[in-house]
Order: sequence, then C-alpha cells, then structure tokens
Amino acid sequence: MQAGTIRAAGCIGKRSDIMLRTQLPLNIRLRDTATFDNFYLGQNHLVTTYLKTEPNRRVYLWGQSGTGKSHVLQAACHQANLLGNTTVYVPLKQQGLGPDILEGLETINLVCIDDIDAIAGQSAWEEALFHFYNKTQQQFLIAGNSIPDGLDLKLPDLISRLNACVRFQLVALNDDEKRSALQQRAKARGLILSKEVGDFLLHHYSRDMPTLFTMLERLDQASLVAKRKLTIPFIKTVL
Repeated sequence: MQAGTIRAAGCIGKRSDIMLRTQLPLNIRLRDTATFDNFYLGQNHLVTTYLKTEPNRRVYLWGQSGTGKSHVLQAACHQANLLGNTTVYVPLKQQGLGPDILEGLETINLVCIDDIDAIAGQSAWEEALFHFYNKTQQQFLIAGNSIPDGLDLKLPDLISRLNACVRFQLVALNDDEKRSALQQRAKARGLILSKEVGDFLLHHYSRDMPTLFTMLERLDQASLVAKRKLTIPFIKTVL
C-alpha cells in the first residue's frame, strides 16, 4: 500500500482528515479490471455517463445477475479514488459481514453497497441500512437484482428511501455484444479473439459474462504457457 492511503472494505482511498472508526475484518478487494474503461456498455451508456458526471448523488442500480452491477460499483470506487476521495465497497452476499459494518461509514466520500437482495427480510440489516441512508450526506450507490418494490424487504421506510434514489436498470448484453465484450477484454490482454472463437465460447459454454471473463483469463494463462493462439482446437484442450 502506498504511503498516505487507508483501506476500508477492501477499497483503497486517500486518507481523509477523519480516521475511520471501523475497519472491515475481511479483505474485500476491488478488481483491477473493474473500471469504466473496461466496461462494455451495450445499452448502458446512460448509467455510466451519469455516474461519471454527477457526484454526490444517491443512486440505485438494478438488473439480473451478470449485467455488470458489481463491475459498475467497483468502477465508481476506482474513479473516486483517482480523484482523491475515500471509498468503500461492501458486497452484502459476502459471508461474515454484519450490520455493524456500516457504523462510521457516513464519513466516507463514496459508499457502494452491492447485493442488497442478499439481506432482504433480515430486520437488523434493513434497520441498519435505513439509518445509514438517513445519516450519510455523501455519494451512495446501492445495487440489487430488481427494483426496490420487487425485493423481499420488510421495512417500508427502507423501500421508500431506495425508491427516492436516482434509479437505473442495467440491461443484459445480447450475443453480438457479449462477443464484442470478450474481444475488447481479450485485446486489453494482448490477445486476438476471432468472431469464430467468440461464437464458439458463447454456444458451447456458460453465457453469463462473469463466467465468460473467467474462462478468458484461464485461456490467457494457458496460451502464455503453451505459446499458442486462441483457436477452437486449443480452447477444447484447455476447457
């Protein structure tokens, strides 16, 4: 870690005048690849443009699994860090987290809370999120798999607060966009991924983007070791 920085919730931001009272016991780190530059937009131009240009807003993101919600939240943290702001990324589906993790985070410039659907129906968590929402005056991003009214939340006041956020739906990529996203990620790694290879991956393996990107990382490592290009026969031997 560089001098003059602090770590909270695995997100690294520059030191503020107020020392954090709470440090997370888990090492939750931002993915280096989770940036806005590395996010294939598809039909999601509006949300990324808004997050880049509208600071100090309360934003609720929703969409089905694999649409890039976690990527966007972490990208927002990366961007805020570059601007010298403190950030916290809290994935609620991470085991071992309790509601007390939110204590003191209202002093952070940007708080990103992922997977709110993971704690829906848990009264202690819902109360903690409601009170945190009321206390923080900073930028606050939260993501779930549906609109607030579609979650299994039991606290009406929390649902009301989430509905008051600026809301964006992340739209899943179609097959052409998924192939282009794979090609973009491959190019960033110094790989050439042809249309035929991209179609082969889409038609023979899992079609959700996190799994596809994980496969691409595996293929990248294998191609370096074998000194082979990404061809369909080579992919078959690896996967």
